[in-house]
Amino acid sequence: MKRPALRKFSLVSLRDLLAASAPTIVLVAIACAVAYVVVDPAPPRRVVLATGQDNSAYEEFGRKYAASLARDGIKVDLQPSLGSQDNLQRLIDGKADIAFVQSGTAGAGQHGLVSLGSLFTEPVWLFLRAQKGRQPEIRNLTQLKGLRINLGPEGTGVPKLFRQVLDANGVEPKQLTISALENTPATMALLDGRIDGLVFSSAPEAPLVQMLLQTPGIRLFDFRQAEAYTRRLPFLTHVVLPRGIVDLGRDIPSQDFDLIAPTATLVAREQLHPALVDLFVNAATTIHGGTGWFQQQGQFPSPRYTEIPVSKEAAKYYRDGPPFLQRYMSFWLANLFDRLWVVAVALAALIIPLSKVVPPLYVWRIRSRVYRWYGQLRAVEQALEGADPAHRDEVRADLLRRLDEIEQRVNHISIPLSYADALYGLRSHINFVRQRVQGKAAG
Repeated sequence: MKRPALRKFSLVSLRDLLAASAPTIVLVAIACAVAYVVVDPAPPRRVVLATGQDNSAYEEFGRKYAASLARDGIKVDLQPSLGSQDNLQRLIDGKADIAFVQSGTAGAGQHGLVSLGSLFTEPVWLFLRAQKGRQPEIRNLTQLKGLRINLGPEGTGVPKLFRQVLDANGVEPKQLTISALENTPATMALLDGRIDGLVFSSAPEAPLVQMLLQTPGIRLFDFRQAEAYTRRLPFLTHVVLPRGIVDLGRDIPSQDFDLIAPTATLVAREQLHPALVDLFVNAATTIHGGTGWFQQQGQFPSPRYTEIPVSKEAAKYYRDGPPFLQRYMSFWLANLFDRLWVVAVALAALIIPLSKVVPPLYVWRIRSRVYRWYGQLRAVEQALEGADPAHRDEVRADLLRRLDEIEQRVNHISIPLSYADALYGLRSHINFVRQRVQGKAAG
């Protein structure tokens, strides 16, 4: 029978410990919640990617990025645009979070924007209708004078780029009849003979480029001075379209073509969540990391070939690879553990100073159960001292009843064994006061 009774005694009162710790626990929980939500917020589940015109390489690659990020629960809203210049303005205006931008379009010093790296080369494709009769084949851009050439809308970035190319040849844009049709209408106009040529700047994967390379009567201009262009316009590179790359069986093209090419870069607003930067660079590695018509395995994506500063997160990814946790966990689980470091800092900042408050508060709660009865004992003594001699016997009897009640209630106090000395001290003091009251009675 004794053993069960002893079980209610313990060295520590869990209830009191919990009550003493409750304010600290609440403060720490609030601090952790604030740190988790405000200091390092979770990445958004939707992001806007500005792509390009219909049937462009930007549009095609945009679909691949959307499919890649969808596997990690991120919805990529594809936003069609005119092209690089339009995309750049959408980023500046906050209408898009990330976009494809051609090198040479932005220029240096675009505040609020960061590059996630260059993705692929975008050759300048100048397609011309084949010359008839005795008209000489166009081998130099100075021969474009007087021809009807489509450069596309200003938002594409191609007009600005090709004007720089013309200027390098000493050709004024006004010496050409320039139109600004979008890619698909311009292609139809070229095939119908309403224009003499059109300019694209796109990856070879663009459907219109693939079609025109195989269309009889349409000829690709050969930039034989490509290396000289790269010296005059540093954002350009010299690439070669190999003979037969389009169709080996039909030998298309039937010769090597020298081309000049800016690079496509992935540009984002500085506010883009760091975790999304890692996701986009990882997707870029999968989408653009293989071999291609103008690139070797692993050449792209790259932090090179971009005039916009590369973001810190992207540079770290290129240097060290994917974040450690993302190599072994899903994106959201890895992000959760990564953000818990912020919570750990908040815990360390609060739990150490607050832990010094809990022990004194715990001791006060335990001892207060004992100490508050000393006030009752003091009241008994004061009543004894101030009793009227004529009614002293009645007073003493009443005080003894009060002491019995106090003792009975004290006997039901439950405190940890480590503080039992205070309880036994109180009981001895009750007995001491009782002896005084009884002593007065005997006297």
